[in-house]
Amino acid sequence: MKGELPQFLEKYFWDVEFKELNMKRSARFILKRILEYGDEKAIAWMRKNFTEKDVEDILINLRISPKSANFWATIFDIDKRKVLSLQKSYLERRYRVWPY
Repeated sequence: MKGELPQFLEKYFWDVEFKELNMKRSARFILKRILEYGDEKAIAWMRKNFTEKDVEDILINLRISPKSANFWATIFDIDKRKVLSLQKSYLERRYRVWPY
């Protein structure tokens, strides 16, 4: 992993200083954003720079939208019962706060 991110990824980091992001220090944040919002080019870059284990770690330990979590769990053949965003308690709590 190199330190700098390619410029085409900047659109996924609208709320942070893009030039300050570093692949080593911010790997989980970067991967989470790409899994949630990435297009084909971003996904291809992700697959070259991160392992399947890195993706599994994100899905098991961090929350992303249930739709994205389900998609990536299917793509990477990860047991959906392990995926944090697909666990029943998370989904119930999510709809209690915002029932739409």
